Amino acid sequence: MQTIKAAVCHQFGQPLVIEDVRLRAPDMGEIEVTLDAVAICHSDISYADGAWGGSLPAVYGHEAAGRISATGAGVTGLATGDPVVVTLIRACGACPSCGAGRPTGCEAPRDGDHGPLSTIDGGTLHQAMACGAFAEKIVVHHSQAVKIPGDMAMDAASLLACGVITGVGAVVNAAALRAGQDVVVIGAGGVGLNAIQGARIAGARRIVAVDMNADKLEDAIAFGATDTVLAAQDQPWNAAIKAMGRGADAVLVTVGAAPVYDQAPNYLAPGGKVIMVGMPASGAFSSFEAGNLAAAGQSMIGSKMGDVVIARDIPWMIDLYRQGRLKLDELISNRWRLDQINEAIADTRSGSARRNVIMLK
Repeated sequence: MQTIKAAVCHQFGQPLVIEDVRLRAPDMGEIEVTLDAVAICHSDISYADGAWGGSLPAVYGHEAAGRISATGAGVTGLATGDPVVVTLIRACGACPSCGAGRPTGCEAPRDGDHGPLSTIDGGTLHQAMACGAFAEKIVVHHSQAVKIPGDMAMDAASLLACGVITGVGAVVNAAALRAGQDVVVIGAGGVGLNAIQGARIAGARRIVAVDMNADKLEDAIAFGATDTVLAAQDQPWNAAIKAMGRGADAVLVTVGAAPVYDQAPNYLAPGGKVIMVGMPASGAFSSFEAGNLAAAGQSMIGSKMGDVVIARDIPWMIDLYRQGRLKLDELISNRWRLDQINEAIADTRSGSARRNVIMLK
């Protein structure tokens, strides 16, 4: 058992506290990773605000990159010293979802209250999202990690753990977008920008970005949007349809706001589909006129973590990045120290940041 620094949430909605915690050695099938970088995702903030409940005290953080510093028994394909991206996607490999090639839906039970973390006096400390990466080190299952090139910058690599794979994966996996189709992306934040560049890479004809913030729409153009629409205008779907000349084949909702899902079907062409990426708080409801969806052959599809298979999709995205076709460095707004995490979270809440990254080395 070793002592490390971590940012701990003791009360929902309150600042995180940097303190000493205990981290046990990796068990069977686990690896210990000494972290170089962890990005701040809005999901971390939502959890820390209590939007989805959960146990406290807890350590959040799930977009991480670093080097393996120890391995447990039974780990193959990864070794001490390997640079890796660490994701929250923990796959047992044996349940029906894993067997169907959908590890993001792994059905094996998880218990973050009995994970590798504990308080300095041995009390329960919840490892959130099977990662707990707002810390100097983590212990995770080997299925959560993917080896990366040794010369890849860790801050850029950390983004591949969630925001990038969620946005790009929602386009290529969940929407199964074909070249020449039309896309609307609602929300031009971290995940939305990646959905936009995923649509560009997939060969979309028109990519319409919709957001409340004009500055974010400028970012959207830089990442590949062909058209932009301010969401604050009356019936913004009319402007989007005008830009495309028709309804969208796919509408990707990347913001966690239930009212947005009320409106999303209005952007669709016959046969189109809404890809539900953003996660509203527990208890938030949306409503639709079901008959319209049925009559037009439209659908609404949930997409968790872009439906990625990390061993397949992360190496592909790294190759796109090295070719200059996938933007990672441009997503980073600021870099912070661990003791600045509350400032970094406040900056992320402001909506102005693409991605803030905590640098641990």
